[in-house]
Formats: sequence, C-alpha cells, structure tokens
Amino acid sequence: MNARITTALSLASLVVTAGCMSPPKELDLALTRPSADNKYVVTLQPPAKAAAINQLHSWRVLLASPTGAPVAQARITVDGGMPQHGHGLPTKPQVTRELPGGAYLIEGMKFSMTGWWEIKLAIDGPAGADRVTFNTVVAEAGVGR
Repeated sequence: MNARITTALSLASLVVTAGCMSPPKELDLALTRPSADNKYVVTLQPPAKAAAINQLHSWRVLLASPTGAPVAQARITVDGGMPQHGHGLPTKPQVTRELPGGAYLIEGMKFSMTGWWEIKLAIDGPAGADRVTFNTVVAEAGVGR
C-alpha cells in the first residue's frame, strides 16, 4: 500500500472511532456541587426523560447559598462542550426564566454525539460572580449520568 492510502485509512479510522472515546474512569458525575469560589451551591437537574442525540431539551438549575437558602435574581450563562474532542456545545443554551425557590430554566440544550460533556455555568448573583462545571456522559439512548 502506498503512503497516501495508508495515511488516508488511518485518518478515516480516527474519525470513525473519535466518538467512541471512553470518559475518564474517575469522572465526577455529581449533580450538586459548590461553585469554584464557594459562593453558591448549585444543583443541575437533567430532563426527566433522557433526551435523544441532536434533539433540544431543557434542564433546571437550583441555586442556593452555602447555608442552603435559595438564591433569586441571579444571572446565569451556559457554556460547555466535549473536552476529549475539543469542541463546544452545538447550540447556545440560555437561562430563559427564573422559577420559584432559586430555580432557573435552561432551554436550548443539545448534544450532538455520545460521550463525556461538560456543562459550564457562570453565575452572577447577590454574593458575586462565580462558576461551576458539571460532567455528564451521554449514552446512545439519551442523556446518561
């Protein structure tokens, strides 16, 4: 086989298997965690029914103070992506409304392939700006844990 064909076959194999990377074994999949500077305790609630690949779905964020009091009137921006693939989310999810009890609705979330995804939240609330990152593993049948 000549070098060009060998190189092309190797690259094609890489593209085909790229979505098959396993997430790190010790990946923290906790859905409640303190923000980076401990200004907030954040809970991420995935949709009740697992969302299929390439389908829009909504999530909820529960925002509390370190003592557990609900936090209202915060601004939250959403980002994320696949660390193992080096790309971001295929959509621009947004917090579309504040709900009672320190809850916020994220709409427009979508995953384009299976694997490990990060969901990054930047919070600007009464205690100041902070951030938090959640990990999720999307399985073939829909959003996993």
